[in-house]
Amino acid sequence: SFPSAALPPTPQEPRAEKKPLKPCCACPETKKARDACIIEKGEENCGHLIEAHKECMRALGFKI
Repeated sequence: SFPSAALPPTPQEPRAEKKPLKPCCACPETKKARDACIIEKGEENCGHLIEAHKECMRALGFKI
């Protein structure tokens, strides 16, 4: 086993501080599902997907 001093220090800062994530690129999975639902069924029928996307965005630090 290697002594811990030989290992490079692990950066503890969040990824968002290194390269700011743009809202358009955040949460692609929930965004895709939300957009597909809105196109197919209309926005009024996709509240659960819209909320899931908002929750994902909030978790990344976006204020919505």
